[in-house]
Order: sequence, then C-alpha cells, then structure tokens
Amino acid sequence: MSVIDILTRVDSICKKYDKYDVEKLKDSNVSGEDPFARLYSAVASDIDAAEQKAEAASSEKNRASAVALNAEIRRTKARLLEEVPKLQRLAMKKVKGLSSEEFAARNDLVLALPDRIQRIPDGTAPAPKKAGGWTPSASRAEIKFDSDGRMDSDYFQQSEESSQFRQEYEMRKLKQDQGLDVIAEGLDTLKNMAHDMNEELDRQVPLMDEIDSKVDKAASDLKNTNVRLKDTVNQLRSSRNFCIDIVLLCIILGIAAYLYNVLKN
Repeated sequence: MSVIDILTRVDSICKKYDKYDVEKLKDSNVSGEDPFARLYSAVASDIDAAEQKAEAASSEKNRASAVALNAEIRRTKARLLEEVPKLQRLAMKKVKGLSSEEFAARNDLVLALPDRIQRIPDGTAPAPKKAGGWTPSASRAEIKFDSDGRMDSDYFQQSEESSQFRQEYEMRKLKQDQGLDVIAEGLDTLKNMAHDMNEELDRQVPLMDEIDSKVDKAASDLKNTNVRLKDTVNQLRSSRNFCIDIVLLCIILGIAAYLYNVLKN
C-alpha cells in the first residue's frame, strides 16, 4: 500500500468521524439557529467544568473543601442528567441545512452523554457489579472517623450546649403541651355551651308552636269581630236614616196644611 492510499484512507476515516467531533458542533453555523446545538454545547462545557472540579477535588488536601466540591459536582451531574431528555427530544427535530449523517450522529451523541456524566468522579464509590448472588461489602477506606474507632462512654457524654438545647427543647415542649391543654379546655367549654343551647332550643320549640297557634286564633277572632262591627254600623246607619225620613215627612205635611188654610181663606 502506497503513501497516497494511506493518506486517502485516513482522509476518508476523518471525514466519516467528523460528525462525532464536539468542537465542530460547537463552532458550526447551525448553532445560532439550532436549539440542540446550543443546549449540547452548554452541557458539554458543564461536563468539562465538572471534570476539572473533580480533578481539583481529588488533589485537594482539605477534606471540607473536597467534600464541598464533590457535593457541587453531584448537583451538576443531577442537573445535567435532567437535560438529557430535552436533548433527546431536540435531536429528533429536523433542522434546515443538516445532513442525514449529522442528524443520525446527534442521537449517538445524546446516548453517550449519560455514561460520560456518570463517569465524572464525585467522591462516591461506584456501585459494585453483581455477577450473580450476593457479594460481601468491601471496606470503605476513604471513610475516616474523628474518634479513631474509640466510641466509649465518654464519646457519648453530653456537652453544655447539648444540655442547654435539650432543656430548651423540653421547656418549649412543655409550653406547647400547656397551650394544647388550654385549647382542649376551651373546646370542651364550647362543646358544653353548644349542648346547652341545643337543649334550650328543644324546650323552646313547643312554646313557639303554641304561640303560633295562639296568634293564628287571635287573628281569626279579630277578623270575625271586624265583620260583626261592620254589620252593626250598617244597621245603625239604616235606623238613623228612617228617623230622618219621618221628621222630613212631618215637616212637609205641616207646610202643606199651612198652605191649604191660607189658600182657603
């Protein structure tokens, strides 16, 4: 095989695997209009930053700083894993100017992200792979106890701060119990008052019914009395008119007799 054939094959292989080049995806012109490229670029940069933090945490001598870095790395990994489903949905959308090979390469890039994220060291030991059956747990050499394994009775002795905290806790608990007792007494009083009111209402119901019946009877009696009074007034008015008629008749007869005597003479 000649040198020209080797160069030709190398060139073809490079062109074949250009679609897997993350840097080209970041710098492509499609990234300005393609949400997948923007999101993938952000996720890739976050993964690089998390890997750098993992290296810094592994070389950190201060345990507190190392723990803080590892906690931040775990939060970043959780956030990045939440972005993977979004990338999968965006990878299925077709973009103008994107070839079929690049479109297929996006799915491969997204499928490789979870493994890449999980491989970032975060201070936790990887789960042991089970080949069938139970395996004994390995010793955790990275876990260190401040007590150097000495947990005698003095190790659990209460300090002044813990004693004050416990006393304050007991006092607050006692005050809460007293408040609950007062509330319970108030509720019992309200319950008794409601029971007494219910009994009083039960006693007042027959009285109210009797008052309603008496009111109805008084209303009917008043109506009958009004009817009788109207009849009496009508009778008095008719007898009075009869007397007036007789008096007028007598006057007319007297006038007629007077005129007769005058005309006769």
